[in-house]
Amino acid sequence: MLSHFKNLIIRDLQALRLEVSSFTEDSFIWNKLPGTVNSAGHLTLHLVGNLNHFIGAGLGKTGYIRNRENEFTSAPVSKITLLKEVDECLTSVEISFAQIADKDLQKDFPLPWREGLFYNTHFMLVQLTAHLNYHLGQINYLRRYFNA
Repeated sequence: MLSHFKNLIIRDLQALRLEVSSFTEDSFIWNKLPGTVNSAGHLTLHLVGNLNHFIGAGLGKTGYIRNRENEFTSAPVSKITLLKEVDECLTSVEISFAQIADKDLQKDFPLPWREGLFYNTHFMLVQLTAHLNYHLGQINYLRRYFNA
């Protein structure tokens, strides 16, 4: 089961990389649609921060310190910088998954999720996979809209 989570998250981080690299202009990555609050760039930073925090620091003990607010408020950076962040996250995820086993899925996840609540690792990996896909779909829509 653990290998399924690893494969899905890596697959979708690679899809995130493709989405970001497919923006035809760097500035489009930071555009927002009317009535929305997030750009593809900020969503990318959010996904990288989320996975570096929960999988990297939580499971892989990387020491990553998350600044969640900055994920949504930072100044725009280049597409190359965003791709570097995604690539570093991919490496962190691969290394972190190598440090756990299927038996760890039923153990409490080492970090709380919301309101300080702890869940088992299986639940958290389902949650992290769903969260990644939710925002990946938003980024895909923004890319198609602004590249049109």
